[in-house]
Amino acid sequence: MAVVLDSDAVIGFLDRSDPHHDAADAAIRAIAPSVRLVASAITFAEVLTGARLGRHDEDTVSGFFAEIIAEIVPVGPEIADWAATLRANNKTLRLPDALISATADLNPDVDTLLTGDRNLARLKNLRYTVQLLVTN
Repeated sequence: MAVVLDSDAVIGFLDRSDPHHDAADAAIRAIAPSVRLVASAITFAEVLTGARLGRHDEDTVSGFFAEIIAEIVPVGPEIADWAATLRANNKTLRLPDALISATADLNPDVDTLLTGDRNLARLKNLRYTVQLLVTN
């Protein structure tokens, strides 16, 4: 069993001032000991971009991905193709979110996507379930 972490889940976990911090911290700490945590290369790029823009400490981000994430899944043609279909069928879905969703949907080991994004939670007919981070 594996869980894909969306970018806002990772950012929420790492950034104490983020609105998703408490929910992301609790969720990741609860699931990390018992499941593989997986991230899309898109999530890695988004969080690393935030670090390089000064929003997060880059060493902390690198450490999180090196120590907590079991696998960073690259975006290949199959994921890109499925993301294009998801995006075409869901006009409000941003392409990075479609790529993250496709990463979760096409990985047979993944059964959950952890996110704070309500748009991802609204997607239908996908193989995985969404665990939505709820802010106070």
